[in-house]
Amino acid sequence: MELRHLRYFVAVAEELHFNRAAERLHIAQPPLSQQIKQLETELGVELFHRRTKRQVQLTEAGQVLLQATYRILTQVEQAVSDTQRAGSGESGTLMIGFTSTVVYDILPAILSQYREQFPQVNLVLQELTTTQQEEALQNHQIEVGFCHPPLKDDRLALESILREPLVVALPETHPLVNETTISINALADESFILFPRHLGPGLYDQIVSFCHQANFSPKVMQEAVQMQTIIGLVSAKMGIALVPASLQNLQRAGVVYKPLQGVTPQVEVAVVWLLENVSPVLYEFLKVIRLYIKKRCD
Repeated sequence: MELRHLRYFVAVAEELHFNRAAERLHIAQPPLSQQIKQLETELGVELFHRRTKRQVQLTEAGQVLLQATYRILTQVEQAVSDTQRAGSGESGTLMIGFTSTVVYDILPAILSQYREQFPQVNLVLQELTTTQQEEALQNHQIEVGFCHPPLKDDRLALESILREPLVVALPETHPLVNETTISINALADESFILFPRHLGPGLYDQIVSFCHQANFSPKVMQEAVQMQTIIGLVSAKMGIALVPASLQNLQRAGVVYKPLQGVTPQVEVAVVWLLENVSPVLYEFLKVIRLYIKKRCD
């Protein structure tokens, strides 16, 4: 039994006339009669009562098969549709890693645009440091990440999507909060709050190198993994922090953000994925990112 037998059977069952069913199927009537006869022979039952040479009526067995065939053909159509959507990246699951810095600017906008175009894709989001994302990509725990280069693994593809300056986050009672801009030299004696280097060596080294250019090493008095935790510690007057400018969108009581004087390091955000990953869902996600970045830069 093949799907064509079932489709032929449905046409005859709905038309109750072989000639009309043949016209509907765009085939000749004799081959249609032969296909129905083969189906009856295979099932070992009569599906139609012959009222005339061309006109027929469903038997009880035929009525049972008709209802079952409707369900089968619906499932087949659904399977074809699901397969086509998965093949075109319109459905499936996409596992995304992201650093806490991108939550306050670029990531929500990208996800919003992607959701509008691909509502049937299930997005699984994990907040991970750059180092954790690199490991998660290698272990296939995520398919794409938003992180701060550089990365070590040459099996990873990387596209830069954002560059932003550093700003300084100060407790609101800090003596420098009334300054319009702040010199990095003015922070030489401050207590810094910073994340451990092994979790994001690229951004960590930028911050430390910036301080070295002003002839001092930052006094790291507290460490925290996530940026929101760092800002929380600043509000608790545990120290100051150099953070990407997009963190200014994280408004926290007791914290004031100030721009730095002169040329500051540009914090790079990149989208990263395994070169070997050619999934349609990822391909379409990257297209959305590229279009968003292009519009943002125009």
